[in-house]
Amino acid sequence: MEDEHSIYIGQKPFMNYVTSVVVQFTTKGAEEVTIKARGKFIARAVDVAEVAQNRFLKDKITVKDIRISSEEFKNQEDREVRVSTIEIILSKI
Repeated sequence: MEDEHSIYIGQKPFMNYVTSVVVQFTTKGAEEVTIKARGKFIARAVDVAEVAQNRFLKDKITVKDIRISSEEFKNQEDREVRVSTIEIILSKI
């Protein structure tokens, strides 16, 4: 149930993610939305949160929490790789 209001940042066009955040709050009635990203997509996740908060839902949502960590996994060459992760939790004001 936790992933119901989670948005995973990847290679889609930037505005797709911003629109997803706005829809979660306006149409789906979410109290909180979590934006999740790994590695090179972390900067994009921050941008999505900022644009949603400052342009589309001004004075309606705020950043409740930011969680950072890292994950280890084996890449295609079977080497251990460590990648940074971020979760930005937005909530209604």
